[in-house]
Amino acid sequence: MSDLSCNRPAERFALAASDPGVIEKSHQRSSAYGLARQDKPDIGPLGAASLSLLLEQNHALYTHALPVMETLYEQIINTHNMVLLTDASGVIVHALGDDDFLVKAERVALNPGVAWSEQSKGTNAIGTALAERAPTTVHADAHYLQANHFLTCSAAPIFDHQGKILGVLDVSGDRDSYHKHTMALVRMSAQMIENQLFTAAFENAVALHFHSRPEFVGTLMEGIACFTPGGRFLSANRSALFQLGLPLTALQSHTFSSLFGLPVSTLFDHYRTAAPGLLDLCLHSGVRVSAKAELRLSNSVFQHFSEVRPAADAAAPALSKSPPRLSSLRYLNTGDPQMAALIGKLDKVRGRDIPVLITGETGTGKELLAQAIHNDSPRRHGAFVAVNCASIPETLIESELFGYEEGAFTGARKKGGQGKILQANGGTLFLDEIGDMPLALQARLLRVLQERMVTPLGSTKSIPVNLALICATNRNLRELIAASLFREDLYYRLNGLVVKLPPLRERSDLEAIVNKLLLEEPGGEPCCTVAPEIMALFHRHGWPGNFRQLSNLLRTAVVMAGADRVIRLEHLPDDFLEDMQALPPAALNAAGSGSLEDRAVTAVRQAFEASGGNVSATAKALGVSRNTVYRKLHLR
Repeated sequence: MSDLSCNRPAERFALAASDPGVIEKSHQRSSAYGLARQDKPDIGPLGAASLSLLLEQNHALYTHALPVMETLYEQIINTHNMVLLTDASGVIVHALGDDDFLVKAERVALNPGVAWSEQSKGTNAIGTALAERAPTTVHADAHYLQANHFLTCSAAPIFDHQGKILGVLDVSGDRDSYHKHTMALVRMSAQMIENQLFTAAFENAVALHFHSRPEFVGTLMEGIACFTPGGRFLSANRSALFQLGLPLTALQSHTFSSLFGLPVSTLFDHYRTAAPGLLDLCLHSGVRVSAKAELRLSNSVFQHFSEVRPAADAAAPALSKSPPRLSSLRYLNTGDPQMAALIGKLDKVRGRDIPVLITGETGTGKELLAQAIHNDSPRRHGAFVAVNCASIPETLIESELFGYEEGAFTGARKKGGQGKILQANGGTLFLDEIGDMPLALQARLLRVLQERMVTPLGSTKSIPVNLALICATNRNLRELIAASLFREDLYYRLNGLVVKLPPLRERSDLEAIVNKLLLEEPGGEPCCTVAPEIMALFHRHGWPGNFRQLSNLLRTAVVMAGADRVIRLEHLPDDFLEDMQALPPAALNAAGSGSLEDRAVTAVRQAFEASGGNVSATAKALGVSRNTVYRKLHLR
């Protein structure tokens, strides 16, 4: 707790990392533990069962730290370093590292399940950061054990909302790879993990994000303070404690009003407006700050103040507790310059409640991008509700969107039905194929967006809503406006930021996309690899179905490849081969010697012979029709 209540935590941490006295004190502790400098380090890891229990006990820490570790590793990749996460006692929970450094790392057991406390390894960045409760760099022979002198390590402890150490984030590498900026990256990454853990700890609360400089709201520099719906103080992160100038114990007696000079009911009123911007608040010290609130509240407590969330939606925040890695903007950035620029734009508007309109051909991944925007946003703990405007019958879309009261129309369910807009309250509403929404519904949607109020069918009561809006379409909305099929005023309400997803044929990261689609699970090993000549074919294909076509093709090819685990020509479906047959000869020959037809015939003949001349078995093994087998082998 003492670290969280210090007057200037950032300065204290910097001193702890560079003060030679810290290393000397650590050496003295190491000697008192009975360690000798010439000792060989204990490199025995935990057993499989104990390691599994360790991961289970640190599930929340691991879940929030993993994407941050991956981002940190991408920044230091190929520098003879590795990123480590430990628990509160210094036992390694997870490790990411360069292959060329892993061999050296194994000599001193920088592996999951190995303890790196000072009691076990003497002076080292992980153990000393735990002992000092502060970021620490230990370079080369500053390590107590001589076996570790080849290392340079920078570590920062990770605190929970009560000031208790949860674990340590560390970058360890070859002493010759030392860089003075490494500690800054580690400290920022640890702060990012802390902030994510902090907001996740308060599911049913008002989280206020603030800073004296408005451009810092939404960054690592922001203060975050959480309050009950009634305004009672719950906790604050380290930046908030520094800005408020009070220790955590003193803040326990405060309220939202006493700290920021504003009744909490006024805060709720602010977020009922059509486009709530940053709040201008005054701290009890007289310092003015810009602020933005997250209202992550269940109905049982929030309805008393604003009736924003109906009872049926009380459990909505639980729908998205930990965004899967497949749906994050960082995951979608796989090396294509167009995607990098698009994601850069989205990063700038993240958390600003600016509507996003995604355009692009069918199958380019518009819903996946929308889910990633939601998962990376401050609303990630709220629901992500997707509505395909083209798939719902025109007679039902109004009730689907806005909900209805009992008896509103023939066939209406008893007790009525909650609409998608209310389901998305506090989260994100994704309207796919928005260009296919009927004109009459467009007018109602525009009114909801302007007033931030929704009235279910058959009801006279309007309910306040607060949500982020993402829309998508593969149609040209300007052409629809010219044809009087889409409202121009709605268009300008939706297109706060317009991004266009490039079709698969225009992307330069096809190989990276294929490899990600072939992962057995996020972070795992590929279930199959693609033969080089097949990858060359993939690069030459037009992919009219974009990701949907590629994904289905790979799914089928993996099944066909079976135990071979390498996707070859004979594993590809018939329609793909026929498409490729239409390409110019130069493109076909790039897939290997001979024409594509010759190679296809050879593959069918080999499968035919392997099946003992059974046409049905051959067709089943290759995933093609029996007519294809007959045609290729001229059996008729």
